[in-house]
Amino acid sequence: MYARSTTISGDPQALDRGIAYVRDEVMPAVQDMAGCLGLSMLADRGSGRCIVTTSWRDREAMQASAEGVRSMRDRAAEVFEGGFEVREWEIAAMHRRHEAHHGACTRVTWLRGEPDGMERSIEGFRTTLAPRLDDLPGFCSVSLMTHTAEGMAVAAVTYDSREDMVETRGQAQALRDELAPALGLAVTEVAEFDLVLAHLRVPETV
Repeated sequence: MYARSTTISGDPQALDRGIAYVRDEVMPAVQDMAGCLGLSMLADRGSGRCIVTTSWRDREAMQASAEGVRSMRDRAAEVFEGGFEVREWEIAAMHRRHEAHHGACTRVTWLRGEPDGMERSIEGFRTTLAPRLDDLPGFCSVSLMTHTAEGMAVAAVTYDSREDMVETRGQAQALRDELAPALGLAVTEVAEFDLVLAHLRVPETV
């Protein structure tokens, strides 16, 4: 399975309009495209930064959709009053305790490693890190997306509420400090978001 993420750096004052546009226009159009599994959206109301991610059955379906989503992406940049960055990923792992509900929040960690070590990193994530997240308060799910050729990875851990996400900051930091070096990865950024649309529909892989 594959995913395309569009990170939008928008105006916080335009955020509600942008969320409505993605929910009411982008999501239905994308879900009608061949091979689309779903869509999720993360939003930071303080900064206006949003991440819209679409999931796809295979690389061919994702690439075939590129032309169809371009105009919607351009329109989204107008609605959000900001710019955007697009990346494509392979969905390397998904572990879910239960579906996310209204009020869920997500902590996203960006990582970098050596391209030839990514398979080992992915296997370690699946067997070592993912099971330990089950013990965190309010844990809903975790996904890992990778771009092996560039040695890039991004992990998204979703919690039942912002209170749960805040409560687990220390534990999450300890896990990153312990396991990222063991997996051959370096943490490049950590950010927290509201999960405003939870329809990525990726099946369990761990």
